[in-house]
Amino acid sequence: MESPTTTAPDGGRPRARWALVSVLAANMLVDALEVSATLVALPSVGAELGLSAPGAQWLVTGFAAGFAGLLPVGGRLVERLGRRRVYLAALLVFAVASLAGAFTDNAALLTATRVVKGCCVALTAPTGLAIIVAAVPEGAARRRALSLYSFFGAAGFCAGLLLSGILTEAGWRWTTAFPAPVALLLLAAGLRLIPHGTPTDGPARPRTPARYAAVGGLGLTGAVLLLGYGLAHLAGPGRDPAAAGAAFAAALLLGAALLWAERRAARPLVPVELLRHAPLLRSAAGAAALNGSYVAFLLIVTLQLHGAGWGPWRTSLALLPAGLPLALTALHSGRIAGRLGPARAVAAGAAAAPVGYALQPRTVDTATGFADLLPAMTFVGAAFVLAFTALHLQATGSVPAPLQGAAGSLYQTCVQLGAVLTVALAAALYTAGPGSALGLVTAVGAVGACVALGGLGRPARPTDPLSARSGQRKEAPPCPESPCASPSSSAAFAKAASDPFPPPGSPRRPAGARTSSST
Repeated sequence: MESPTTTAPDGGRPRARWALVSVLAANMLVDALEVSATLVALPSVGAELGLSAPGAQWLVTGFAAGFAGLLPVGGRLVERLGRRRVYLAALLVFAVASLAGAFTDNAALLTATRVVKGCCVALTAPTGLAIIVAAVPEGAARRRALSLYSFFGAAGFCAGLLLSGILTEAGWRWTTAFPAPVALLLLAAGLRLIPHGTPTDGPARPRTPARYAAVGGLGLTGAVLLLGYGLAHLAGPGRDPAAAGAAFAAALLLGAALLWAERRAARPLVPVELLRHAPLLRSAAGAAALNGSYVAFLLIVTLQLHGAGWGPWRTSLALLPAGLPLALTALHSGRIAGRLGPARAVAAGAAAAPVGYALQPRTVDTATGFADLLPAMTFVGAAFVLAFTALHLQATGSVPAPLQGAAGSLYQTCVQLGAVLTVALAAALYTAGPGSALGLVTAVGAVGACVALGGLGRPARPTDPLSARSGQRKEAPPCPESPCASPSSSAAFAKAASDPFPPPGSPRRPAGARTSSST
């Protein structure tokens, strides 16, 4: 199947193109602020709905699970339905889920809306990048468009902290509802600006049944949620070995079913070649540890500050140093990684993270001030600046062009899986005391550092064995950065955004080639 054909809006006029880029970048900002905004509001939600830390953490892990579950099949949905339909439908569902979450008093329904919103972001973030690459001509204009998209993704985390700090002072429901009107305005603009596309059949690509894509996404999301549920009941005062064991068994069964389906699929979601690609797997493991420990750390600090009487606005300011460095360096992150070399940048960042976690005070009380928190936040912020982009470059830099999309999807799914698993267990341990939870986070960060340091002894070869077999190699795609919410996952489509997830050996268009117009 050929990728959906795309035309630039309004005949490709520059003003219309930049209006399109602005709309897509604005939605990237909304996507990126989801997790940081929820972190600040989490104590208020828990207090009103009567949720303990293990119960409230589902608002974070539910979003990450939805993101991780749907991302691998997002490209197949785009192939079947077209970018415009997928993007606009996901945007509408995102707005509805935001409103539903704001008006509910049921914790289970609120968690469900978070899962749905994670699924929507798994579609809008990478598909938005795909639309930009297809609509903006290659060259300086496209580089500026991608830079804008990347910057908005990075700035979204900080914007979410500050916005939630303001809105949650009036009530957490305002924080939950805020994205809805913004998404609806962007939907109205998108209906006018996003180019039409029509999927067409072609001999180069086996047709993926829509049922397989949908079931695969739901099955993977369910398996991730079950793993998180099991971990949440594995430790702490709410420990329930029977419930944890049942959840793990169900997750194992779902995983086995997905593996069985993958082995028989004409186009598996994860080509087997990628599972033998050491740089990709090593980087995915390191990124999972970094992202998981980062999100869990911020969750723990938020709960500590709430217990010490800090309000939402003060809490958001305390967390800001952990995200602001990434926003300030977003447009230069690739240059930083290139100057140091991806392996050295990853190792330095991965080593800085556990140092920051270890510096966090185990006891936070009314005497604790911003200065007491700053050393930990500074190290954690520096860790992301150094390591996050470099991890992506290291993961996909030697993957051959036909596998770039699947590699990006696998990598970003691991990033989100790390958040689900680490946060769930850290929240369970937090009920026994912040020290236990921070110890877990520090240990996870240390494991990530060990994985990264192992990469220093394996310098990248000019030609990776996997690339040598395919005869193709491609520079790693741009990676819009946004910790936690990880619309940096849009890199899963960035490798050839107008041609998502081509199968191994499929022909590729020359760089800069444009598809014909079709509505």
